[in-house]
Amino acid sequence: MYSKFHTIINPYRTAVGLLIKRVKWDIQPESFRSRKILKLLKNKHWGQKAVILCNGPSLLKHDLNKLKDIFTFGLNKINLIFDKADFKPSYIVAVNPFVIEQNAEFYNNTEIPLFIDSNGSKIIKSRNNVAFLHYTNIRSFARDCSMSIAQSPTVTYVALQLAFHMGFAGVALIGCDHSFTTKGTPNKTVISETKDVDHFDPNYFSGGDKWHLPDLPQSEISFLMAKYAFLEEGRSIYNATEGGMLEIFPRCSLEQFLELPSR
Repeated sequence: MYSKFHTIINPYRTAVGLLIKRVKWDIQPESFRSRKILKLLKNKHWGQKAVILCNGPSLLKHDLNKLKDIFTFGLNKINLIFDKADFKPSYIVAVNPFVIEQNAEFYNNTEIPLFIDSNGSKIIKSRNNVAFLHYTNIRSFARDCSMSIAQSPTVTYVALQLAFHMGFAGVALIGCDHSFTTKGTPNKTVISETKDVDHFDPNYFSGGDKWHLPDLPQSEISFLMAKYAFLEEGRSIYNATEGGMLEIFPRCSLEQFLELPSR
């Protein structure tokens, strides 16, 4: 009886927990500083286009030099591609705790604008190019990220919320293969092998790094929410990935997307 009772979700307890988490973040000075940055970015890129560089092996099939004149979001350990291409993204997004810890040295030294999960404020230095994101466990799509963003099994979803927040009218994904050789229970913490075959760099998760196994069904739910949030505002998300298994967004080549007019 006791165990069965406690497996039932208590809405009141959940709401109180979310409120406490919210207040704990709001009273920190870092919350005010980050929120100010995010408010200044609201609709800053209204009507423009952006490309989100995901982490699949197919990312290497694209000529990133073509993106020098367009706004881009790099994800997680995108810095591992810097020695392969003369390219730097406009923004970098990282919310996974393992990624933030493993890539902290880069995050603490780069001048590229960063969006980091608020829990990362313990190890990532506060400075003008860093905005920490408060996240909520409520399933939603944040149209205004200055207060909270919604988490998902994929950091791409966070980048899509930020792109919406900034006012981008068209967003294309590249390197979003949406398939993994490594199998197992979704979201389970595992130890990496010698080489990583599921990301664009063999050292992405390697040599004993911890990472979370993908949750593709939940990622698809998140992508659907993003798709309809954009469509409701007359905006679009395209999948410009070379190959891959993601079919939720309309397909186009990167070249076709870059030729589309801005608003």
